[in-house]
Amino acid sequence: MYTVAALYRFTPFDDPAALQAPLRALCRATGTTGTLLLAREGINGTIAGSREGIDRVLAHIRTLPGCASLTCKESTAAEQPFARMKVRIKREIVTMGQPDVDPRAAVGRYVDPADWNDLVSAPDVAVIDTRNDYEVTIGTFDGAIDPETASFRDFPAWWNKNKDRFHNKRIAMFCTGGIRCEKSTNFLIGQGVEEVYHLKGGILKYLEEVPEEESLWHGSCFVFDGRVSVDHGLKEGRHVLCHACRRPLLPEDRVRPQYESGVSCHHCIEETGADDKARFRERQKQIALARARGVQHLGTDRSGDAG
Repeated sequence: MYTVAALYRFTPFDDPAALQAPLRALCRATGTTGTLLLAREGINGTIAGSREGIDRVLAHIRTLPGCASLTCKESTAAEQPFARMKVRIKREIVTMGQPDVDPRAAVGRYVDPADWNDLVSAPDVAVIDTRNDYEVTIGTFDGAIDPETASFRDFPAWWNKNKDRFHNKRIAMFCTGGIRCEKSTNFLIGQGVEEVYHLKGGILKYLEEVPEEESLWHGSCFVFDGRVSVDHGLKEGRHVLCHACRRPLLPEDRVRPQYESGVSCHHCIEETGADDKARFRERQKQIALARARGVQHLGTDRSGDAG
């Protein structure tokens, strides 16, 4: 079993580029894979590897400025969920595109998973899912509002268009692991919203700690690795990705006539032209040739499709 660790920390890095090479070298030395993002505002990412390897990488990250008390959300995967290790420098560790948003200044009130059900069941609370539309389609909380945003950058515009709907409402927000809510709750505070809450540890912590029989969660939680989704107890879900459009699919979706491995699914068959599909088929051919040689083609996951 592989240990999977999802982490983030908002903390000032004066020179994130100086942190990149040592972190990448350690990940490679320990056989750790995944993605870590470094920016002036901190660190974010998900990594996977052996228990010893993950512990060594986390110990190193905790030596970085402001990261001594870093916590992470851990789960397991039966197969390596990442093809390689990437350590990247970015402008933001989660991209909202709002330069005045600073989670280090103020965020919403954290709500422990054990207290979440009571909060979101209150009649004066509006529950908002801050994730992207393709994530929401496979699972969300009962009664949650879906902004139907294609990316997190779209959230501020959605709020400004819809804010009158939430007059005299307390706002409860959630996301996969908590990082988007750090920014979205700070954004709402800056917009004058007085009572803003967010789920501590995100959906992952809720699914880990709240018994399924008491849960208000329906469906699976999309994750950004080869597992694609997790269920209650953080068990691996049944989804795989369509690697033409990156949308999650259930096994029954792959027997639809519109599905062609790595080329199309029922979501995207009308979204790409003949040239695109020809290119995707060539990619699948190269993957099959690599598999025949006993080599994993870069960018493939457990479904055998291109990543």
